[in-house]
Amino acid sequence: MSTAHDVTRRDAIAQYRLIGEPAEPDLQGLVELAAAVCRVPTAVINIIDDRMQHQIAAVGVQAASCAREDSMCAAVIADPRRVVVSDARLDHRFAANPFVTGEIAYTRFYASSPLITPAGVAIGTLCVFDSEVGELTDVSARGLDLLAHQVIDVLELRRVQRELLQSNALLEDFAVQVSHDLRNPLTALAGFLEIAADSPEMAAAPRAASSLARAEAAATRMSSMVTDLLDFARMGGARPHITDVDIADTVDAVLEDLDGALVRTGAEVSVAASTFVRGDDTLLRVLLQNLIANAVKFTVAAERVPRIRVSVETLPDGWRISVDDNGDALPAELRDRVFEPMQRGHGGEVQGIGIGLATCRRIVEAHGGSIGLGASPAGGTRAWFVLPSAA
Repeated sequence: MSTAHDVTRRDAIAQYRLIGEPAEPDLQGLVELAAAVCRVPTAVINIIDDRMQHQIAAVGVQAASCAREDSMCAAVIADPRRVVVSDARLDHRFAANPFVTGEIAYTRFYASSPLITPAGVAIGTLCVFDSEVGELTDVSARGLDLLAHQVIDVLELRRVQRELLQSNALLEDFAVQVSHDLRNPLTALAGFLEIAADSPEMAAAPRAASSLARAEAAATRMSSMVTDLLDFARMGGARPHITDVDIADTVDAVLEDLDGALVRTGAEVSVAASTFVRGDDTLLRVLLQNLIANAVKFTVAAERVPRIRVSVETLPDGWRISVDDNGDALPAELRDRVFEPMQRGHGGEVQGIGIGLATCRRIVEAHGGSIGLGASPAGGTRAWFVLPSAA
């Protein structure tokens, strides 16, 4: 009958999806290293559930599974700590074990270090053994423990990578649905704007015609952004479409899209002279729109008329683009945290769900660059990002 500890161990093992999976090359390298460090011919990684022992990597023997009652490591996993036995025939825990008596093998020297998950659950051992009586030096014993920790690190990395792949798949499904929901009304909106702009009445109302043209251009840009961001989500941000991008032109396009907010708040946004960088035009537009929109709304929250400055500094191997505002400086202890999804640096005083800066970071990292926040010479916050010339 399985105990509560067995159930906990089984659930922990299930998170790693080890049983029946192809061998992990990094784990194979660790057992080979363990055998060398301990100067024995055989080393294995044993995963022990409530019924079986599974060897998921081995050197000196063929990896296999056996019943838990036949396992030497199962006899000591209830008290997870390093075990060193010079001659297993003389140890009451192992003397009658089939791996010692000759029924399966003739193990004499045995040593193991437990595999303990970050949650504190022992799921198995890194085990070394020999058919000859032996000893383990202090250096080798510490090496065995260290390698056992490395096994868990490899398993954790594999688990996290798998979860990220699943998250990316969910993100792609979400992006597909959202882009579909956005693209249809955008297409209809663009169509109605085009009809309105071409109507005879517009000839007699040049100001209205100009506004419609700008609205149509904004709808077209938004449709382009939806399409490209969908592709970006599908790629996991790994391969943006790199071209020469004029930052001044990109900021102009952003200001067109933000025109309503800028007029309403009296914001002024200035940009340095035309400077070309290497990047994805659409993604950089999304990035700068987020940063400029943030600068405007947080400056307004500080009860100041926004004065935003976008500048470009040419570096030996790329460019640093900065967006400075004259609002309140974000406290230094929050400047890293706000790049995490659903994190906000100004409490509840500004609307939003805290996803904008996380999106910005993802875009910059997809370009191979870096992003951060600092103090602005204008007294507020400076948002900056660096794009490498070899993006």
